Amino acid sequence: MTTRTTTAALLDSAPITVQAKLTAAWTSFMFLYVYVDVIGFYKPGVLDGIQNGLVWEFEVSAALLTTFLVSVSIPALMVVLSTALPARANRITNLVVATLYIPFTLFNAVGETWEWAAYYGFAIVVEVLLLAAILRWAWSWPRTAARVTP
Repeated sequence: MTTRTTTAALLDSAPITVQAKLTAAWTSFMFLYVYVDVIGFYKPGVLDGIQNGLVWEFEVSAALLTTFLVSVSIPALMVVLSTALPARANRITNLVVATLYIPFTLFNAVGETWEWAAYYGFAIVVEVLLLAAILRWAWSWPRTAARVTP
């Protein structure tokens, strides 16, 4: 008697390291974070405002653009740091940065009209879920038993 195996039975899911999960989450967060702004250029009046030197209510300046660059650079750096830092520093850095980015992400909804609630609301929910996953994975980082050498 022969036994048939299905393709589904042959699938295997190798364990993924915490660093890989964090790197993937920061990469997803970074792309979403940037694309919300890029797609936002299609919002009526946004490009006109930028061409007239205004972003939201702020005058376009070197300080404003530097602030924007820093806010986008941090998630980009977290992609690399989540892979490169030693476990303890990695865990602490991810916990601190993800915690600080939650209120920063929620701030993006300030001043928006109900007309755009679905657009910004969806983006904020997904970004906060990614940050929550980062916090969970960093918080529950597996421990190894200390090695005692005689």
